[in-house]
Amino acid sequence: MRRTAPEGRGPVRYGPPAPEPGLPVLPELADVLGSASDRAAGEPPGGGPRLREAVCGYWWRRGLHSRPDEVVAASGPQPLLFGLIGAYRGDVLMPRPCPAWWTPQARLLGRPAYHVPTPAECGGVPDPYALLETVRRVRAEGGMPRLLILSVADDPTATVAPPESVLEACEAAVGEGLHIISDETWRDTLHRPHETVLLSPAEMYPDDVTVISDLSGALTPASWPVAVARFPGGDRSATRRARTLDILTALGAVVAEPIAAAAAHALDEPASVTERAERAAALHARVAAAAHRAVLVSGALARPPQAGRHLYADLGPLRSRLAERGVTDSMELEEYLTDRLGAPVPGGHRFGDELGALRVRLATGPLLGATPEQRQESLTSPAPLELPHVAEALSILGTAFDELR
Repeated sequence: MRRTAPEGRGPVRYGPPAPEPGLPVLPELADVLGSASDRAAGEPPGGGPRLREAVCGYWWRRGLHSRPDEVVAASGPQPLLFGLIGAYRGDVLMPRPCPAWWTPQARLLGRPAYHVPTPAECGGVPDPYALLETVRRVRAEGGMPRLLILSVADDPTATVAPPESVLEACEAAVGEGLHIISDETWRDTLHRPHETVLLSPAEMYPDDVTVISDLSGALTPASWPVAVARFPGGDRSATRRARTLDILTALGAVVAEPIAAAAAHALDEPASVTERAERAAALHARVAAAAHRAVLVSGALARPPQAGRHLYADLGPLRSRLAERGVTDSMELEEYLTDRLGAPVPGGHRFGDELGALRVRLATGPLLGATPEQRQESLTSPAPLELPHVAEALSILGTAFDELR
C-alpha cells in the first residue's frame, strides 16, 4: 500500500516486507503433502473435520479447550484476519508497532485503524492508559472502537509481553467493550521456553477473545498458506464465526486439501515436528542474540529478542551519523540497510511506526545461509555461529552498524 510522499520523494512503501528465506521443509511433512497430492475434492470453507479436530487438539494441549464448531481455517493469515474484522465490525485498535499485514486488512474494509503505544518493557500489547485514552478520543470524534488486535509473542519486536501487561491491557479493553483478537503465531518459538511465561488473553477472558495463528510461525513452511482461528463459545460467537465463513467463502480463501493434510499432521505434534520446531527456535535464538549484541555495540537500541525470527532496532541515537549519509527517516533507513546488508531490512513505517522514527526490523533468516544446504547445515550444527556463512553474515551486520558509531 502507498501514500503520497513529500515533494521530491518517491512513494512511501507500506506493503508487506519481502519474503524471508526459510529453513528446508521437514521431510515428514513433505511426504504427507505428497501422499495427499492426488486429492481433488478440496477442503470446505473453514476447513474439513480432520483439520479442525487437529486444531482443537493443538489448543487443548495449551489449555484452551476448543470444539471443531468453534474453529475456522483459511488459506493464510491475511484473509483470515480480513474475515474476522469484517465479522466483528467497528473501528480497529492495534499496538504500535504491529505486524505489517494487520493494518492493510482494516484499510481494505474501509475501517479506521488506530495505533496505540506499547509499554516500555515489551511490544505486542498496548499500554492500558494509552488504550483508554485512545478509545475515549475515538468515541468523542464519532468513531466506534470495537476490536483490539494484539500479540503476546510479538512480531516485529520479538518480545513476549509479561502476564501482568497482558492482563492490564485486556482489562482495559474488555472494560470498554472491545473484543480482542489475539495473534499467537509465534507462541511456539520462545527463545527460552523454560524461563519465559506466555499467557494467552483467552485464558483470562475466554468469552471476549478470538485467537488466531499462522501455522508458518513454527509448524509449517511459509509457502504452504494455512492459518486458524479459535472462537469463544456461545451464540454470539457462533454468529460471528458464520459471518467469517461467509467472507472466507466469498474470497475463496479455502485451504488446499494436500496442505490441510500436512497442517493437520503438524498440529498433531508428533515427536519429529516438535523436535524440529524446538531446534529451529533455538537456532533463531542464538542468531538473534548475536545480532542484538551487534546492534547494542553500535549505540543503537533494541529490546532483547525473546521469540520469533526478528529483532526490532531503534537507530535514533545514531541519527546524526545517518543524516551524514542522507538517511533521515525509516524509508531511507530501509533502503540504506537493505543495500548495505544485501537482504531486506523493512523500515518501521511498514509496522505502524512514524516515518520519522529511525526503526527497522532485522530478520534472522537471511543470516542462516544463502542456499537450502547452508540453512540445513545451520539447523543441524551444534555451533551454528561458528559456521563460515553464518559468521560472515553476522560480520557484515556488525560492520554496517559499527560504521554508524
